[in-house]
Amino acid sequence: MDSRAALQGLVAAELKQPVAPPVIAMAEAVRARHPQGTLAVLFYGSCLRKPETLLADSVLDFYLLVENYTAAYGAALLAFANKLLPPNVFYLELPHEGGTLRCKYAVLSLDDFLAGTARRTLNVSIWARFSQQARLVWCRDAEIAARVAEGCTEAVLTMLGNVVQLLPAEATADQLWQRAFLETYAAELRSEGAERAAELVALDVDRFRRVTGPALAELHTTPLEDAAHCAATWRRRRRVGKLLNLARLAKAAFTFQGGVDYVLWKVRRHSGVELQVTDWQRRHPILSAPVLAWRLYRRGAFR
Repeated sequence: MDSRAALQGLVAAELKQPVAPPVIAMAEAVRARHPQGTLAVLFYGSCLRKPETLLADSVLDFYLLVENYTAAYGAALLAFANKLLPPNVFYLELPHEGGTLRCKYAVLSLDDFLAGTARRTLNVSIWARFSQQARLVWCRDAEIAARVAEGCTEAVLTMLGNVVQLLPAEATADQLWQRAFLETYAAELRSEGAERAAELVALDVDRFRRVTGPALAELHTTPLEDAAHCAATWRRRRRVGKLLNLARLAKAAFTFQGGVDYVLWKVRRHSGVELQVTDWQRRHPILSAPVLAWRLYRRGAFR
């Protein structure tokens, strides 16, 4: 078996691993929101490592992969926004066994997902996330599952291929992944630093080490860019990535459905302050934000 096939086999096996019933229930609720053209539901992020008993007090993270945006929405504005600056992000709550499950999910076409894992893609958002473990909770068919596994495999190769020349040849798998996370954090509007990168690697260190061998073997089958070129590309990624993050934040003010409920849940979780909102305020988050912020401030939600 060649190195790429070995790596893809490892990634495909990870994607097939079972998930807890609350994750399945939430994935089904996400899929039900977009019944036309849905291809796959991916579960990823920190909740992947949490026990089932803690999921009700967390926000689960999903990617909904679709055939095209028009079919996914049936709404021209949302489809246009998703195509112009993918992905669109939504918040969803689901009553479940006497409690409430919560999630954020991003909508992305399969083509955009695969393009986002490619090594020359300046935007790190997709390949940084899916170079880590993920679960394919639902998939339309085996062909789509294979393409998703191919994309996640490419994400691993992209993550390591963009840092391997920046470190000495004797660098360990742990060092390679820590450097990769540091670089990707710096290319987005994030506050994580060296400690968080090391912590993230330590949380799944056996997996990172497991995929590094075949990934490096595959990378060395073709010439790699030199260190100077790699460093210059990372400088470009930092400029492009931060601009894209700012643009997505601006877009989210208009497309992040359920954003008001998400923010209020976060406030309630951290401060204990609960605030009731109207349907009008949910539909007009920008107009209602100053009033809601003032009410939260008066009730001691923040100082």
